[in-house]
Amino acid sequence: MTSAEPHKTQSEHLLTAQAEVFRTASEDSSPAAGHIPARHHPVTQPSDAQIRRWRRYLADEESEARIYRYLAQRAEGEEREILMQVAEAEKRHQQHWRDMLGEHAGKPSRPSLSSAILQFLARHFGSVFILAMAQRAESRSPYAEDPDATEEMAADEAIHEEIIRALATNGREKLSGNFRAAVFGANDGLVSNLALTIGITASGASSSMVLLSGVAGLLSGALSMAAGEFVSVRSQRELLDASQPTQVTLRVAGDLDIDANELELIYRARGMDEEAAHHRALERFGYLDCDCDPSLSHRADEEGEEENVALGTDIGAAAASFSFFASGALVPILPYIFGLSGVWAMLLSLLFVTMALGFTGGIVGLLSGSSPMRRGLRQILIGLGAAGITYLLGLAFGTTLG
Repeated sequence: MTSAEPHKTQSEHLLTAQAEVFRTASEDSSPAAGHIPARHHPVTQPSDAQIRRWRRYLADEESEARIYRYLAQRAEGEEREILMQVAEAEKRHQQHWRDMLGEHAGKPSRPSLSSAILQFLARHFGSVFILAMAQRAESRSPYAEDPDATEEMAADEAIHEEIIRALATNGREKLSGNFRAAVFGANDGLVSNLALTIGITASGASSSMVLLSGVAGLLSGALSMAAGEFVSVRSQRELLDASQPTQVTLRVAGDLDIDANELELIYRARGMDEEAAHHRALERFGYLDCDCDPSLSHRADEEGEEENVALGTDIGAAAASFSFFASGALVPILPYIFGLSGVWAMLLSLLFVTMALGFTGGIVGLLSGSSPMRRGLRQILIGLGAAGITYLLGLAFGTTLG
């Protein structure tokens, strides 16, 4: 990469690599390349179960192709091209199931419920969440275990999962900073205020005291979380800024003694080997106008500071943390706001918080490409575990005071 070449993020490099791999794989699998994909011949007497399964596979493949086309309509540049190529690739799988069905193809079946929902979301929204859902859908492909699907089809699905993962990487990076603050804020608000209200309820305090304590916990916790996120993100950004190379080599290179200077040492300290550092120093002195050997051209220090999108902004993280902590902390005290008290208020508070924890955990699981149910269950167990311990402490505290 020459010094004039625009800087690319890691996710952009990954997208470029995935696109090249996908195009190469498509060329290698073409008949012109001498490779003929393995294909099953139509089964003359398929069972009713096979016909239903193959029709469902065909409907899902058609739905996936539409999903990628809808996502491509909302994308730009290379991402749009990649999505369109993946949509075209799904036609190979569609043709396989049509060949297998033969005269039994009939009218297309409806896709599975998950595919239909994903298709609707991709058509009307299109975001990193939809890409994450598509990634998970590709990872659940049954072709590896189905004897009626070819090995190449199973391999295709694995490759498609990696392509969608790469496409979602950039969106995850942009979202992860403030999203992390929002998720942590919501979970902290839910768990801490649930534990607070349940503990105070167990101690025998009145419902008005529980409500007052809950509101105080909401305000103090939200302000504390916002301040903590602001300081944390600002401090981390300042540390990153202090570690960024400056453009001093451009400013002072003309004034250096060419026979006695430490310019090469700068580049060696930044990780270049001796030969690459010497090459870069000659560029700075003007002896080389271009990179004759691109392998010697490492990151150009005149590219300036690259914004760390994964970290988020200090104001954005503080605002997300405050608002989501307050929203989460409001849930446990809702029964007390509406005048309930005692055991019923506590049980409703537990129910509301359980639902909210499952939702936030599911969102995290969805975005990360893992099981939303598993992540939701983990959040619920952690939150209710903390609340249960606080309840026992409240009982002990109330008994001691009594």
